[in-house]
Amino acid sequence: MSQKILQIITSTNGENSYSNQLSNAIIEKLAVIHSDTEVKTLDLTKTPLPYLTNSHINAVYTPLEAHTQEQTEVLKHSDDAIQTLLESDIIVIGVPLYNFGIPAVLKGWIDQVARAGKTFSYADGSPKGLVTNKKVYLSIASGAIFSEGPYKSYDFSESYLRAVLGFLGMTDVTTFRVEGTAIPDFAANALPKALSSVEEFAF
Repeated sequence: MSQKILQIITSTNGENSYSNQLSNAIIEKLAVIHSDTEVKTLDLTKTPLPYLTNSHINAVYTPLEAHTQEQTEVLKHSDDAIQTLLESDIIVIGVPLYNFGIPAVLKGWIDQVARAGKTFSYADGSPKGLVTNKKVYLSIASGAIFSEGPYKSYDFSESYLRAVLGFLGMTDVTTFRVEGTAIPDFAANALPKALSSVEEFAF
């Protein structure tokens, strides 16, 4: 059975990006395990989704049958992003740590896919994620070390992503990190160590 992988790129550093290189390693490993894979790449640095506007919010809360042509157009980016997400079996998200959090383009994508009635619901009186049966891999890159030590509490990327993805129903999340890339004593081994962790992981 074919496995559809959605790769989300959020680093502006292209092929030199540590988060991109780590994401690529994850996808390569998945391709070995799943003989039939289809990878769709969403490079948010080249095609960022629009940030939310009042027009978008109004369209979301207007019944579908009452949508104007303008409201239909406003929601097209959201509709397309949600459809791509729902069609994917595995999501690999590259996350460079910017100022202790995620890149703005990734937040923009989240704002477009987090949509009541589409990816989550309060129909039963409590929140229920509708994006289920997905496997998510986070590829987090940082100049300092945030997985442990004095800077651990400054990392708002993984905790936020686990919370918001979980809210949408994606609770099966695995994190890989390449960290210490700006620390002289760690930089040379940062990427090899991260790639080794992918190679050794039981996918």
